[in-house]
This record gives sequence, C-alpha cells and structure tokens, in this order.
Amino acid sequence: MSNLLWQKPGVAVDAGIQAFLAGDDVLLDRDFFLHDIAASAAHAEGLQRIGILSADELDGLKRELATLADDFRSGGFVLDARFEDGHSAIEARLTERLGDAGRKIHTGRSRNDQVLVATRLWLKDRLAQLALLSREIARVALDRAGAERDLPIPGYTHIQRAVVSSAGMWWAGWAEAFIDDAVRAADTLALVDCNPLGTAAGYGVNLALDREHTTEALGFARMQVSPVYAQLSRGKFELAALEALGSATLDLRRLAWDLSLFSSAEFGFVALPAQYTTGSSIMPNKRNPDVIELMRATHASVAAARTEIEQLLSLPSGYQRDLQASKGAIVHGFGRGLAALALLPDLLANIGWREDRLRAAIDAGMYATDVAVEAAIAGVPFREAYKAAAVSGDSAGQGRTPEGSLAARTSPGAAADLRLDALHARLAALG
Repeated sequence: MSNLLWQKPGVAVDAGIQAFLAGDDVLLDRDFFLHDIAASAAHAEGLQRIGILSADELDGLKRELATLADDFRSGGFVLDARFEDGHSAIEARLTERLGDAGRKIHTGRSRNDQVLVATRLWLKDRLAQLALLSREIARVALDRAGAERDLPIPGYTHIQRAVVSSAGMWWAGWAEAFIDDAVRAADTLALVDCNPLGTAAGYGVNLALDREHTTEALGFARMQVSPVYAQLSRGKFELAALEALGSATLDLRRLAWDLSLFSSAEFGFVALPAQYTTGSSIMPNKRNPDVIELMRATHASVAAARTEIEQLLSLPSGYQRDLQASKGAIVHGFGRGLAALALLPDLLANIGWREDRLRAAIDAGMYATDVAVEAAIAGVPFREAYKAAAVSGDSAGQGRTPEGSLAARTSPGAAADLRLDALHARLAALG
C-alpha cells in the first residue's frame, strides 16, 4: 500500500497502525466493489458534464471501469492486501491504465463519499432480495393454507394443548407475517433509496457537481439533498435495513421453533424432507433437524449486527471513522439472514403432516372453549359458562369432532372464515 492519497511528506506509515486502520476493509469491500465501480462510472459522467473530464477521458474511464468489473467477476482481478480498500484499488487500476485521467476520478469525492454510495446501493439490492424472499415465503404459505384449510391440528398456548386448530390457520398466520415482512422491506427500501454521491465528506465541494445526473444514472429514486444529513444517515439507514431483516428472521425463528417441536418424536406431527436433516456423528438411530436449528439461530446474527451499529451511533454530527465498523455488521447480518430465508420456501413447500399423530393429539379438553362459547350464545354469562366448561372438561368432547369445531369457528380469520382472499390481494399488490 504505497502512495496513500492522504500520506504526508516525511511521515512514515507504521505498518501496525495502518493494519489497524484498514481493518477488514479490503475483504469487506469485495461485497461492495461492483457498486463502487458503478458509482465511479456515474461520477465520471458527472465530471465530464461540468468540464473536469474530456469526452475521450470519460470514454477511457468507463471502458476501464467496465473491464475492471468483468475482471473482478471472473477472478482475473482480486481485491487483496495490495490495496488499502476497494476505492484505492479502483483508483490504482485506473491510474495504471490511463495515467492522469485515472488520477482525476477522485476529483470532488472523499473515500467516505465512495463507501457511502456503494453501501447504499448494496443495501437497496439486499432489501429488494428480502422483499422478494418474503413474498415467496408468503405465497407458499398461502397456497398450503388453501389446500389444507380443513386439516385439524392441535392449537397450543403456553406450549400446552389448548383448542382445536387447523393447518389452514397455521399457514395463514405465517402468510400474513411474511406479507408484512415484505411490506416493511419495501418501505425501508423506499427510505434508503436516495443518492448520497457528491456529498463528499459531508460538506459538499466547490464544484457544481451534476448530482441530478448521478441520481438518475444510478437508479436512485431521489437525491439525498443535505451533505450533512448524508453523514447522519450512515448507520441510521443500515440500522433500519437490519430492523426490516430482523422482522423476517424473528418470524423465521418462531416458525423454526414450531417445526423443531412438531418434528420431534414426542410430537411427531411433521415429516421433514431428508435433505433438511443430518445424521448424528455418534448415534446411529437418529436424524437431526440441523437446518431448522440453524434457521432458528439466524436472528442472533441479525440482532448482533443491529446492536453493533446502534452502539456506533453515539457520535456527534459529521463523519467519524468509527462508522467504518458498520460495514462488517451489515455484511454479516444480511449474509446470514438472507441465506436462511432463501432456504425457507422449498422447505415449507415440502414438509408433510402426519395426520394420524395430529388427530391423536386432539383430546376432549380441547373442546372446552367451544362448550363455553356455545353456552354464552344461549344466554349464560360467559364467566359462568367458563366455570361450567372447566368442571366438565373431561367430557367436553362427547359427540364432537375436530371438523365440527373448526366449522363453528366463524370469527373473521378463524378456521371457518380464513379470509385468504384478503391475504392474496395484499400479496398481489406487492408485485
């Protein structure tokens, strides 16, 4: 890492200090590198529009940036310890190939400006993936809710048998949850979809940069107007993105818990596809639901990333080097979160119910609520009906069937009135 842009004459760069300052930037910037290249091309176009670059210089820069992107994708160019970070690697490559024209690419920018726009583009991409995955999960759940709407299953509160429920209700619950997760991802994407390119280190520059052009060129919905707010939003937007991801991974964690319990020998309600289980390394008699357990663990990584960024934000206004640490948090959080969610649609599509075990788990006491409500309908005050049903709980199921209990559950959203059309409409509106 020779010829650092910020290096002062006569001041030696201490290798240990520089390693600490750089941290994992080179490795982390591999995630953001193509976005940095795209932003550099847009910036070059903006510089040409205000006379800093000639048309020939712009053509050369765009050609070399496109070549660099291709080389990076193919492995012909590796972002490694030769460079301080991704930005310096881009400038070094352009200078090597184009000389002075390459050196001009940094005009009107700061390294913070570069990482801010690259991570902003990266966040947009990840939030779009989150919204898409959430919609796919919701679609699978809705399809199964319709197909299995009348299949009786035990309903639990406090992990205790409570009432007769249905597979339709179970699936509809997850469908609506992930529809909301898709909405939140889209709303957060709309929040962060603003262009910080051209705000430099948070105070603008003495150039009439064509920020409207770079906003359109990079596909941002709007320009982030204030350079000061561009700095204030770093970390804040990352936190919002992780919160949107966390909504989905929280739902994933609870769903995985259900499947962990339901697939256990003690419950035996669900058969998992074989590819989602692994053999024990010491116990030949068992298969382990490792995929589900690691799905259950995923939210911990998202929560940790959120906490790390939240703790970074106890800062005054303006750029602070502390914010460098936010890169690792979002890469780790989204890396773990999206990978887990990507496995979920196929898993949900292929789990099987063991109907004999489901029916065997529905006991007489699970009809007690039906007995109490029916008495209330007949005019008995509910408290009295409740007490009477509790006393006769052991006989509450006499003459009753799970199907009859479900058919009588007519409150909106309950088994006899799932309102799946409303959920389908909400999902369709998301695209």
